[in-house]
Formats: sequence, C-alpha cells, structure tokens
Amino acid sequence: MTRGGSVRSETSESAEECGCAPTPKEWRAFRSPLSRRGAIGLGVAGIAGAGLLLASPAWAASYPSWDDVQRAKANETSKASEVSRIEGLISQLQRDVADKQAIAERLGYEYDLAQQAFEEAADRARSLQEQADAEERRAAEAAGKLGRLAAQQYRTGGDDTSLQLFFSDSAASADDLLARLGTMDQLLAANKNVYAAAMAARDNAQSLSDQASVARDERDRLQRDAEQKMVAAQNAAIAAQAALDAQTEHLDTLQAQLAALKDTTAKTIADYQAGVEAERKAREERERRAREEAARKAAEEEERRRREAAAAAAANAGNNGGGGGGGGGGGSPAGEVQSSGWVRPAAGWISSWFGARGTICANGHCTSSGHRGIDFAPGCSAPIYAAASGTVVFAGLSGSWGNFVKVDHGGGIVTGYAHIKPGGFNVSYGQRVSAGQVIAYVGNTGASTGCHLHFEVYSGGERIDPASFLRARGISV
Repeated sequence: MTRGGSVRSETSESAEECGCAPTPKEWRAFRSPLSRRGAIGLGVAGIAGAGLLLASPAWAASYPSWDDVQRAKANETSKASEVSRIEGLISQLQRDVADKQAIAERLGYEYDLAQQAFEEAADRARSLQEQADAEERRAAEAAGKLGRLAAQQYRTGGDDTSLQLFFSDSAASADDLLARLGTMDQLLAANKNVYAAAMAARDNAQSLSDQASVARDERDRLQRDAEQKMVAAQNAAIAAQAALDAQTEHLDTLQAQLAALKDTTAKTIADYQAGVEAERKAREERERRAREEAARKAAEEEERRRREAAAAAAANAGNNGGGGGGGGGGGSPAGEVQSSGWVRPAAGWISSWFGARGTICANGHCTSSGHRGIDFAPGCSAPIYAAASGTVVFAGLSGSWGNFVKVDHGGGIVTGYAHIKPGGFNVSYGQRVSAGQVIAYVGNTGASTGCHLHFEVYSGGERIDPASFLRARGISV
C-alpha cells in the first residue's frame, strides 16, 4: 500500500531542536483530549447524524423461538403472520449490515485522507523550518565575514568610533551584529553587496520562520482532525461489526424457521433446528482448519526463508575466509520475540520498501504517491503478529488500508497492519495484546493487488521507515 512523501527517522534531530514536528509535550496535548471517553464526543456526532447506533438494532428486540414457530405452524393465520415477521427481520438484518458497513467504509476513507493531509502538512512545516534555518546560517556567515572585515579595518588604523563601540562587547546574534555593522559607513561603502546579501538572508529567515510557524499550526489542526476521524471510523467499525454479529447469530436460524413455516412435507421443526446446529459446527470446523492451514503455510515459508538466510550467511562466511560476522545471521523468525521485546510481524520476503512509489488502484481504492510502510509477502491467510505488546486503538475497515489494525505501544510509537483478509481480525478495539500474538490474517483488502501485509510504524503520529526501526530492535528484514 502506498502513501505520500518521506518522513524523517525518529533518530534524527529532536522536535524541540528543529521546531518542525510535534514535541513530546505537544503530542501528549494532542492525544489527551482523545481518550475513549472524550473521543465519543468527537466521533459520535458525525455517526449519529448518519443514523448509526453503537448497540444491537433496536428493531430486533426479540426473535421468534422454535416453540413460536411450532405453534404458528399449526394455525394458518398465525403462520402467515409469523412468515411476514421473519421475512421482515431477515430483510432488516441484511439492510442494517449493508448500511453500517457503508458508513464505516466512508468514515474509514475519510480517516485515511486526513492522515495523509496531516503528514503532508508536517512535511511542509519541516521543509519551511529547514529553509529558515539555512537562511539564518547564511545571514550569520555573511555577518561574520563583515565582522572580520571590520576587525581588519580597525587594525589598519580605522578611526570610526562605532568600531570601538562594536568591539567593546560581543554581538549576541547575527541580527545584532548586522545592526552594529550597519552604523559603519566606511565598511559598508566597500562591502555593499555582502551587507545586502546578509540583510536579505536575515529577512528571508524571518519570513520563512513565520511561515513555518503558521504551517505548524495547520499541521497541529490536521493532526487533531485525523485523530477525530480515526475515532469516528472506529465507532462506525464497531457498529458495523455489531450488526454483522447479529446477522451471523440470527440469520441462519431465521432462514431455517422461515423454511420450516413454508414447508408442507413431513419434515419436523426439530429437523430444521438440528440442521442449523449442524451448520454452525461445520462453519466452526472450517474456520479452525483454515487457521491451521494458514499457520502451517506460514511455518513452511518461515523455515524456507531461514534455510536461505543460513545458506547465504554460510556462503558469505566462506567468501570472507571464515572471519567476521554474517551481518544478521539467519534472520528473525516471524512472531518470535527478540530481547528488545519486538517481533517480526509476518513471515515472507519484503515485496516493497518504504519510500517513493507510484499510485496503486485496486478494489475501488487508489493510493497517493509514496509508500509509508513496508510490505511482507507471506501468502494469503498467513498469520500477522503484534510487533510488540500494546493496546489495539483501531480495528476496522479504513480506505486504501482495507481491513486495518493499529496497536499503540506507548511513548508515541504505534504500529499499523493493513490489507487484512475479510473476517481476518483476531483482536478488537481496546484489547491488550502481547508481542508475537496473532492479531489478524494476511489478505488483499483495500488498495492491494495481491495478498500481503502492509506494515507501518508511527512516531509522534507520523509514519517512519519500519525497516530501520525494526533493525534497530534486532529484527532482520
């Protein structure tokens, strides 16, 4: 999955030093109003306006029991009434799921766009501040050059009293130095171009610094907007899942009850009831086998990758005469917790790295240019592991990410797992997870052209290169 632009690594200059990204204090300020309790006030307003409820459907206060069906079947009038009631319930269940999923998808897409807008604004603020700092350095260099010229003039007999004033105390800044030099007519007459360039650089630095300040304010606003949209999307995802759970729980029974009421053969109500139970057990068995098959394939892929890495390390050691290290050895098995407490989130090779990449369109979604994550290719339905312990802060459908999970690990570090298979969530919002826990299964949802895990790392709300992040924690990718 792709995203726009590159972002700086968490190991670079601090936010306080450059003034271009949220400081830890600012980040806490952004997040603190968005606790679960506060988030409801931000997110639910938009959802409620769309008619979305976060509980079970009010219209489904009760469902017919098999005893109700048995009694109704004995009376034509009651049977007709019960048929109509059950048909209405089935229709409403299906419509409720479709409506809530559509709202969840729309709000998820809005969150996706809001995150991109925030990061683009952060990039702009950072770029402007870097330009301002460069102009400030240029002004300081020019002022220093003029200062050296002034010192030379003084040593060769200059008698401008302003020189004595200048050298009686050191200048506090380039701006102060330029102000003092501006009083030295004889110096300026000989160095007009240098002085003009210094003043222009100083003015540019101030202008760019002012623009960077405005850009940071916009960045902060967009970050809050993205947080709010994430909350709204999560609430919508919860509501959609509740509707789907209600459908899963009741639809088979309702359809069997309807068939029983319409049946004119000798088949009994108990036969239909037993059929529903048999189908439930069969569905659970299919799901269990699918999980086992996915785990088997992932283990085989991981073993193959380990053998290849070991062979490559052995060949490298042979080429180097047996000396030195292999630069990573046999690699980090997926799901295995390292001493750092971090985990490789999936098996397989890296099919796409962090950085520039073209737009991808698939499954009704398109991405922006750039790729703000790395893609693991372990195969369809392979397990996805929590990269470290933390709390699930998002689990739902979200635009070009498709089915998406985010885990907050504390300290401003969050990981994201995208393109999860339909029905492939193994965790839910608010759940505490441990490092290496299976949280989902690889799929092809969202803007994806094949089964893979798009893995992201957020630092202070912005996505950074997951490869360098994981390597710094002993994970080979």
